Amino acid sequence: MIGLIFGETDFPKYIYKKIKDKKKYIIIDLTKKKLFKKDKDSFSVSIGQLGKIISILKQHNCKKVLLAGKVQKPNFSKLRLDFKGVYYIPRIIKKAKLGDVALLKEIIDIFKKERIQTISSTIFTPELNLSKGNYSKLKPNLKDKIDIKNALKALNKSSQYSHIQGAVSRNNIVILEKREGTQKMLKKIKKIKNITNGVLVKFPKKKQDYRVDLPTIGLKTFKQCKMSGIKGIVLKHKRNIFLDKKKTIKYANKNKMFILVK
Repeated sequence: MIGLIFGETDFPKYIYKKIKDKKKYIIIDLTKKKLFKKDKDSFSVSIGQLGKIISILKQHNCKKVLLAGKVQKPNFSKLRLDFKGVYYIPRIIKKAKLGDVALLKEIIDIFKKERIQTISSTIFTPELNLSKGNYSKLKPNLKDKIDIKNALKALNKSSQYSHIQGAVSRNNIVILEKREGTQKMLKKIKKIKNITNGVLVKFPKKKQDYRVDLPTIGLKTFKQCKMSGIKGIVLKHKRNIFLDKKKTIKYANKNKMFILVK
């Protein structure tokens, strides 16, 4: 039995669709809108109810968990905690101050202490990982390669426990994503007349556990990039989740955008 701990974004929906008739599972639904409530094996739980989460997993003999999707970092002072939540919360708050990576590592360590193993979020969906290569008709030119280099340099300078997974580089200016994520960053970037240039680089966070929270892109990301005048997206080899692959590649080719995996 697998425990599926699902947050927001389309990735958990994809996993669910892929395995719902093939694997034995339960769902710990952490989404605000209770997206998985129609499934009889779904349990809607607050992130502060850590004891309840662990109890549900153990009651259903879940020795393995898969974490997928985003969970908004809570206001710890307003969380309704159960007994184990009270026990673990000081450790969680301490790690949360260091960043998202440290927080996720702490949650994985807590599960390990409870004898629950965290498995890769892409174990059932390996087709969503892209290997090295160019996946579009258009390839980066010399100017694009300079933008890519600048973005990677800025990402490498970020804190080891940073929440940053994305950077946009254009005309020697680099904008790093904030805690709100890539979508909100792209909305703030204005298209320069009818010129398409600049790149979005989506790489895993520093010190990231690759079992969870890999950078995710899809058709929606490319549509936002087009609105912002971004020319292409760069991902890291086998360290990405690429949704709507066929539609997205078709869209990129139609709009003369590139998809590069380094």
